[in-house]
Amino acid sequence: QVQLVESGGALVQAGGSLRLSCAASGRTFSGYTMGWFRQAPGKEREFVAAITGNGDSAYYADSVKGRFTIARDNAKNTVFLQMNRLKAEDTAVYFCAATTRGVTLGELYDYWGQGTQVTASS
Repeated sequence: QVQLVESGGALVQAGGSLRLSCAASGRTFSGYTMGWFRQAPGKEREFVAAITGNGDSAYYADSVKGRFTIARDNAKNTVFLQMNRLKAEDTAVYFCAATTRGVTLGELYDYWGQGTQVTASS
């Protein structure tokens, strides 16, 4: 089992920045690809970013490429999502998740956090 706890969500003005954190406990953290997903009211969950276990590869949705950066600290069992130049359409609940089976498909992630609210006001 892997337990995931997100933090860092807040209300910010459009154009601002936030850094989300996800602390993991349980089995070997470095063995998991970690992903961030988001879900806005009335919309389906969507992939945001992912990073492989050793941190060598990162993947981004086109909508956040160039604005968001995913990183991880395996010594601290934590994954981060740095979000810059936030837009109103980035408003959503953000979830971190862990998988050994995929990268961008939420269905292949086995463990999920409870989510943290990000609101970018225009």
